[in-house]
Amino acid sequence: MKNVILLTVDTLRKDVVGCYGSGGFTPFVDSIQSNCITFTKAHSSGPYTQAAFPGILTSSYYLEYGRQKMLSEKRILISEVLKGAGIVTAAFHSNPYLSAYFGWDRGWDAFYDSMEEDVDEKVPYIKARDMNKKVDEWFLTNIQLFRRGRSFFLWTHYMDVHEPYIPERKYIDMVDPSIQLTEDEMYRLFKDVVLKRDVSDKGVVELLRKLYCAHVREVDEAVKEFFEILRKWKVLESSVIIITSDHGDEFGEHGGLSHDGKMYSELIEVPLFIYDPSRGEGEVCDRLVSTMDIPPTIAYLFGVDPPEVWQGHSLLPLDNYSGRGVFGEALDKRGSEEKGDEKEIHYYREGDFKIIYNERDDSWELYDLKEDPKELNNIVDDCPAADDMKAKVKPRVRRYRRSR
Repeated sequence: MKNVILLTVDTLRKDVVGCYGSGGFTPFVDSIQSNCITFTKAHSSGPYTQAAFPGILTSSYYLEYGRQKMLSEKRILISEVLKGAGIVTAAFHSNPYLSAYFGWDRGWDAFYDSMEEDVDEKVPYIKARDMNKKVDEWFLTNIQLFRRGRSFFLWTHYMDVHEPYIPERKYIDMVDPSIQLTEDEMYRLFKDVVLKRDVSDKGVVELLRKLYCAHVREVDEAVKEFFEILRKWKVLESSVIIITSDHGDEFGEHGGLSHDGKMYSELIEVPLFIYDPSRGEGEVCDRLVSTMDIPPTIAYLFGVDPPEVWQGHSLLPLDNYSGRGVFGEALDKRGSEEKGDEKEIHYYREGDFKIIYNERDDSWELYDLKEDPKELNNIVDDCPAADDMKAKVKPRVRRYRRSR
C-alpha cells in the first residue's frame, strides 16, 4: 500500500462502538466495516495517555526506561523509522503529553501539537473538526508531492471524547434529548463530580456517561469528514487506515471516574480496525493483540524493517501473527498530577485470564473474563493458573530499577 494513516481517538471505550455489539453511537465507523479487519481483543499497553502512547508510537512499554516524563532517546518513534526510509511523515494532535516539549516531535516532517493555541477551560484542546482542517491544509500544500509518487504516513489524534464532557446540543439530542443542561452546568459536573471521582450518585454517573456518548457521536461525524477529505484529495483508495484508541474511560465500574492507574477492561480494552479499501469483505480477528503491535504493522505495510528494540509484532499478515499474552503497565495514580511516589501497576492477559499486580499494597487480582467479564470476582487464591500468571508479571516489576 502506498500510504498509511493512523487515526487515534483519545479515551474511546470499545463498548460504545456499535460494531462491537453495543452503543450505536458510531454509525460511520460501523458503515466501513466491510473494508476492515476488526480486532475484538485489542489491548492498550496502559490506562492513560502517558502509559499508552509509548506502545502506539514506539512499540515500547511505559516503564521500560524508567519514570521519565520526557521521551527517552532510547525509544524509536515510528516516524523516525519511516522518515529514514524516505516516507513523508506528518502528525496533527492536541494532547499536551505528546507535545514537542516532551520530545514527541522526532522524525516528523510536519508536527502540529497545538501548544501555541489559546484554548478554553471548557474545551481544553483543538476540536476534531479543526484538526481536520489542519490535515486538509497539509494535503493542499503537499498533494503535488504525493501525486509525483512520494508515500506518506499521517497520524491524527482527536481529543473530543475526553473530559470535560460538554458536547454540542445536537449530539446530546442524538443520545438523550431529555438532557437539558447548560454548558456551565456540564462544566460544574466535571469540577464537582469527575475531578473528585465522586460516584455516590449513580444517576449522575449515568448522566456523565450519556454526555460522554454524545461526544463519541460527535467524533464519529469528524471521522466521516476525515474520510471525505481523503477522498477529496484522491488518497483514500491508496491508503490503509488504522483506527484505535489509547485507552478507555471509567463510569463507576470499579469505584471511580475518568482514567486513573487501573487495569480493568473499561480502560485497557480498546477498539482497533485496519481499513483497507481493497478488501472485498470485512474480517473479524478474535486473537489477543496489543497496541504495541501498531508500529510494526505500519512498518510492514511500507515494507520497512522494524527496529530490534520494538517489542510488538506486525498484525499482518494475520495468518502469521502468533497468539500470545499481552502486557500493560502504569503508575498507580489518580488524576493527571503525579507526586513522584506512585507505585507500579501491571497486568497480563493470556486466553480468558487476566492478572493484575499493584505494588502499592503488593496485591494480586485474577479474573476469568469469560465467566466474569465485569471483573468483579477475584479468583487469585483459588485458580490453578494463578502461579503461572504471576510468574509472567514478576520479572517486569521494578525492572528498570534493577538495571541501573
